[in-house]
Amino acid sequence: MNVNTNNLVSITEANQNFSRVARMVDENGAVVILKNNTPRYLLIEFNAAEKAQTAKDEDVLSISKRLITKNRDAYEVLAK
Repeated sequence: MNVNTNNLVSITEANQNFSRVARMVDENGAVVILKNNTPRYLLIEFNAAEKAQTAKDEDVLSISKRLITKNRDAYEVLAK
């Protein structure tokens, strides 16, 4: 993941100026919150999180095919 250094915020600043940090997310898409100068938290828009969790149909189909091929013997035994 590439991180824009302009989107790094200390946890203290995030705590004291949350509305400013939220505006940064609105403008840039994400903010990395640092704890002890180490990236610890990622603040993103809720819609972006939903999109990241939704798998594409093609991904689901390819995973399903791989699992069926790998476990065909077990599926045949269960089908009896």
